Amino acid sequence: MKSIAALHAAVTAAAFDGEPSDAELDAIDREMPAILADVDLLDAQIMTIDRIPTELDERRIRRARRRVLAARRALANTAAAGEVA
Repeated sequence: MKSIAALHAAVTAAAFDGEPSDAELDAIDREMPAILADVDLLDAQIMTIDRIPTELDERRIRRARRRVLAARRALANTAAAGEVA
């Protein structure tokens, strides 16, 4: 019978240093326009949580949704272009 202690180092993950890797930071940079567009949409929606949205609020939300869709489309297109190349 083998001791589990002998295999402990083989199954234990590497120590987590708490910092994102370069690849993770690059992915965040690529996704940042979509992230910021989502934040803008949330801000527009939060402003109208406790009241009836005015026409200006509805326009602000509609524009924010369009920015989110445009940012996501651009991100998807760059990802698809990266897969083809």
